Amino acid sequence: MALIAERLVVIGKGRLIADTSAEEFIAQASAGAPVNVSSPRAGELLAALERAGAQVESNEPDRLVVRGIHAAAIGDIAADLGIAVHELTPQQLSLEDAFMQLTRSSVEFHTGAEEPALQEVG
Repeated sequence: MALIAERLVVIGKGRLIADTSAEEFIAQASAGAPVNVSSPRAGELLAALERAGAQVESNEPDRLVVRGIHAAAIGDIAADLGIAVHELTPQQLSLEDAFMQLTRSSVEFHTGAEEPALQEVG
């Protein structure tokens, strides 16, 4: 659908949720998506990002997954501290995941099964 849709009109519970381009719809939903960061000084950057209010996970010594702060702000913080950044990649949701995220509160009928977890697309 994302390859052919130019404009989306989304209605939930009788209310207009979105009337926008597919690109804008995905960007809106992806605004809170994580940012992948790679740096040889990831530990120092992690501490600085947490002080700035970001939520940071690290499973590898030089890699971070950052939520709650935009990529540009991450880059600015790293630059202010003189920390080299080798990767700064904001994640973007698929159209389907964006739809599920933005319409979650407008669903009238549930199957009784757990809602599927959102998967980030790189």
